[in-house]
Amino acid sequence: MSSKRPNIGVTGPDKGGTAAWWFTKFALLLHGAHPIRIRPKDGIPEADIHGLVIGGGADINPRRYGHSEVEDLLSEDQEVSGVRKFFIRLATIFFFPLIYFIRKLFSISSPGIDKRRDELEFELLEQAFEKGIPVLGICRGAQLINIQQGGTLHSDISGYYTEVPRVNSVWPKKKVCLAKQGMLYELLKSQYLWVNAMHHQAVDTLGEGLQVVAREENGIVQAIEHTGRDFVLGVQWHPEYMPQIPLQRRIFKALVQQAEEFNVQYSQ
Repeated sequence: MSSKRPNIGVTGPDKGGTAAWWFTKFALLLHGAHPIRIRPKDGIPEADIHGLVIGGGADINPRRYGHSEVEDLLSEDQEVSGVRKFFIRLATIFFFPLIYFIRKLFSISSPGIDKRRDELEFELLEQAFEKGIPVLGICRGAQLINIQQGGTLHSDISGYYTEVPRVNSVWPKKKVCLAKQGMLYELLKSQYLWVNAMHHQAVDTLGEGLQVVAREENGIVQAIEHTGRDFVLGVQWHPEYMPQIPLQRRIFKALVQQAEEFNVQYSQ
């Protein structure tokens, strides 16, 4: 039996993405994983990968899916006491300026379509599916999982925000509802979740083998899962930027646990 920490690959762009990498790395280290940064210029790492995080970033090349136009602060976790909610609120107030500053400091203008990153991540995802490696897709990563399975995206979700204000913030200001039949609900034990929002696209037609496990009140998909695999989860928000919220940390903890199990099986 292997006692080594599981290696979890974290994808990102060649330029930018430093803040996302740092916060994702912290979330994985916190739960005992060994994060490995993966960028197009680095290629697929030589080290064995036991888990995979497909991070946020540039839009995916629309040629990879059927282009579709839009036509038509804290979690309510019953397990969190009032005292804990108070301290979580204080932590959120403390962390928000720090996270906002770091993202602004290391952010660059959007590079547009990144074909090399698309190719790398689709290849990594295909290998992960073949081997049974657990996968977490964040924002762009959730969309990429859907496309890989034959789904499509809404290229612009602004048309959905006519009666409901559109949120664009690293702060957890958007409320989403979790489906009770999903793995995500079983993991978080909460029907509602406050999340951040930094996206202008979203899942449209669902890919094969996937199910929607979270939506916001106007119907926009906020999380998807693969029904035929142990751990393939895509969330439209950025849990890495909410380390002060226990429910968001559980997502990374679950990924690390699945990667540890895969590592043991892989080493036998």
